[in-house]
Amino acid sequence: MRLSEVSELLDAPISSCFQLLKTLERRGYVYALKLKSYYPTKRLLQRAQAIAAHDPLASLLGPALEALRDETGESVVLGQQSQDHVVMLEVIESPHSIRFTGHPGAIREMHSSAIGKALLGLMSPQERDACLPPEPMPARTASTLTTRAALDAELAVSKARGWYEVRGESVAELHAIAVPLRVGGSAMAICLAGPVTRFAPQREAHAQALMATVERIAVQHAPSR
Repeated sequence: MRLSEVSELLDAPISSCFQLLKTLERRGYVYALKLKSYYPTKRLLQRAQAIAAHDPLASLLGPALEALRDETGESVVLGQQSQDHVVMLEVIESPHSIRFTGHPGAIREMHSSAIGKALLGLMSPQERDACLPPEPMPARTASTLTTRAALDAELAVSKARGWYEVRGESVAELHAIAVPLRVGGSAMAICLAGPVTRFAPQREAHAQALMATVERIAVQHAPSR
């Protein structure tokens, strides 16, 4: 990218971006081309691979998430709250050709995602106030819940049964369920997601498999007394 493009993308002054790029160039993270543009070196890739290789969540939860994917045949997602949204921390995709796809770092809304609902279910009404948008909340599809009354009522039902659900609320043909858990004191949620035509007939079985997985994780990683 040219310096002007970097400046525009970051919404930062050209002088500041120039100094940042020169620092990255000196450290070996980018190199300059004759066309007055910059490109990353493979050092960035090496750093990213080191991050992935030492991810504590992947080593702790990876085997359980993969086993859940293998048992259900659907994509498994681990997510956490990030300010007023949900961020995907891990995505293990289904082997089916038609499946839910995503990538770590992707952002979803709290009120229209299964992980978001599972995390909202752990909160008090006051805590929900701080992270939910004003009414009417954004409607991503015709099925999205856009009022607090409707959302709170569904969260109460979901909390009582132990799992949370979206059916076409963020993507029309997507069915997903999620269960919250705490890892190292942090609130997270594990989600199963797939196309509604395949997922719906297995909904109850998937919910039981997901809850069993979360229970096993809780037992395995419970603090020692």
